[in-house]
Amino acid sequence: MQITIEKTPIDGAIIVKPEAFEDERGFFMEVFRKDQFEQLGLPSEFVQLNHSASRKGVVRGLHFQWDPPMGKLMRVTVGSAFLVAVDIRKDSPTLGKWFGIEASAENKIQFFAPACFARGFAVLSDYAEIQYMCTGIYGPKGESGILWNDPEIGIEWPVKNPILSDKDKNAQTLAQWLQREESDHFK
Repeated sequence: MQITIEKTPIDGAIIVKPEAFEDERGFFMEVFRKDQFEQLGLPSEFVQLNHSASRKGVVRGLHFQWDPPMGKLMRVTVGSAFLVAVDIRKDSPTLGKWFGIEASAENKIQFFAPACFARGFAVLSDYAEIQYMCTGIYGPKGESGILWNDPEIGIEWPVKNPILSDKDKNAQTLAQWLQREESDHFK
């Protein structure tokens, strides 16, 4: 089985497409294979697997972690969701640019964004489950977020009246994050 990648307009954000073998019984695919990830230039050391479930209209994010740095390989295992990554590297030519893609249990697309990206998703189906393999262990003292609808970023979310946590409703803007000393971790 082969894993292929597609680059996005933002360096570092990558679409990962595992090949699926399908027949009348269902399907089989290799979601992660260390040797293929290494050959493709993707991280091959994941230390944490997270699994969330949400209902239609939920937006989670935009989250990131600098200590320890945490990249995420996201995939939808039930339903469908719009997966988003925003470049938060201070010296990047694409600082503040975003990329989003619809991923679903059917299309089996995975989306990788390294630690220097804020990530989030919006649930499109009635219910969805999203799993993400992480390159760092969760550390609440080294995590933060960017406001999901920061007008300077301008993400075109495919949901109206999103359901948000208080944390996500009150997150800082990208401009506020860039004023913080911690933002120097992402250059």
